[in-house]
Amino acid sequence: METLTQENQDQKQDASGCFECCIKCLGGVPYASLVATILCFSGVALFCGCGHVALTGTVAILESHFSTVASDHAMLTDVIQLMQYVIYGIASFFFLYGIILLAEGFYTTSAVKELHSEFKTTICGRCISGLFVFLTYILGVAWLGVFGFSAVPVFLFYNMWSTCAAMRSSVVNVTSIDSICVDVRQYGIIPWNATPGKACGAALGDICNTSEFYLSYHLYIVACAGAGATVIALIHFLMILSANWAYLKDASQMHAYQDIKMKEERELEDITSRPKDCLNSYT
Repeated sequence: METLTQENQDQKQDASGCFECCIKCLGGVPYASLVATILCFSGVALFCGCGHVALTGTVAILESHFSTVASDHAMLTDVIQLMQYVIYGIASFFFLYGIILLAEGFYTTSAVKELHSEFKTTICGRCISGLFVFLTYILGVAWLGVFGFSAVPVFLFYNMWSTCAAMRSSVVNVTSIDSICVDVRQYGIIPWNATPGKACGAALGDICNTSEFYLSYHLYIVACAGAGATVIALIHFLMILSANWAYLKDASQMHAYQDIKMKEERELEDITSRPKDCLNSYT
């Protein structure tokens, strides 16, 4: 019976030690940085994936219905291909940047948790944190521009979709359907000499009923939402990095104060011990 009791106690101690270890590990997780990283990855993935497919569908629509001559939209095709390559670069960069910011969050959380121990922050660490604050601010401003730019195709496709909806409405006179047109040349997408350049009446209705139009329109909406989510994630990162940089600065000042205090205490002990040594040697 005593042996069983001792084994139960050992098992309880092992379980409590494992539980305390898990609690300690969970306490060192930077949850704010983790949420911002997940939001950033999700936003960038939506923007890059949906934007890439939507651009391909846009080229197919233009080639089939608005610009049948390849030389008229050659420059637009090159620009769209370049934008797709840029999307690849954006996805790769933000995958690495998000991991780096998450690692920096783990580092800063450890520095704050171990404020009163032997863990010390360095000037290099504080400079790196400040560099991340500046870089994240620049990226946030850039993504605001990307968010505004991604709203442009949503506006263009919405105009075309609303025109098609007006054609199907019972309020519109049937004899006036052929006079309802969408001219993409006025948006500067293709040159004015492109043929046919516009779609009217039944041809416009056929475009709106195609799967390329329906898919591209909704993918542009999702890509715009992904860009907005990325902006929110970068703002979140900026607040986290600013707070972490302030914590590191306070931690360095606290360690400097503790070092000075320890030196003063040692000097005071040396001063108080010298008269006793002199008295003992005299005796």
